[in-house]
Amino acid sequence: MKKAWLNWSSGKDSAMALYHVQHEDEYSVEKLFTTLSDTHQRVSMHGLRKDLLLKQVECIGLPLHIADLSTDTSLETYNKVMEEECLKLKKEGFTHSVFGDIFLEDLREYREQQLKSIGLECVFPLWQKDTAKLMREFLDLGFKAIVVCTNSKYLDDSFCGRVIDSDFLKDLPANVDPCGENGEFHTFVFDGPIFTHPVNFKIGEKHIKTYDSEADKWDNRFCYCDLLPE
Repeated sequence: MKKAWLNWSSGKDSAMALYHVQHEDEYSVEKLFTTLSDTHQRVSMHGLRKDLLLKQVECIGLPLHIADLSTDTSLETYNKVMEEECLKLKKEGFTHSVFGDIFLEDLREYREQQLKSIGLECVFPLWQKDTAKLMREFLDLGFKAIVVCTNSKYLDDSFCGRVIDSDFLKDLPANVDPCGENGEFHTFVFDGPIFTHPVNFKIGEKHIKTYDSEADKWDNRFCYCDLLPE
């Protein structure tokens, strides 16, 4: 099988991507790859603490490759850092990089172009799957996840900190994708078929973070639910 790493966000899409690849015979996922903010040591966008990420990965049983990024990293610097980290993995014999993307064509093209330039290939096991069916499959398989970040443009703060279940999906506004594929919400997966045992944690405080941006181009208000390891 082809040696691959999986880009691990700590959330549901990467968990489902890992599950699907592990049940096929083409790729052998032998490492997870995550980016952290170097200042806060939290998972990018999800805001998950590093120590809880490490507990999660331990429950999955795969080694973790971490890339530290500044919170104000430019695209040019980001590309340089990611190229350096991917080349390290290439030297370890990895040939493919697995992503949990579903719909975003421009993001897929960007990933493919960046990795192709250094002789690596991308894999998208969830590509263009029906997101409503994908979330039903997620729950039917026994995965468990909690919402750790919501985009205030799409969801009010009450959705942040909720466990993903059938009621959560029913309560989502019509303009919100069931998988949050447009960045409406992000999750932390704490149990399921890819885990040897559940991740123990407790729910901390919610906080709001507002980013300076042009409102017509970028969403700038997010609600985060802090999770604490137990």
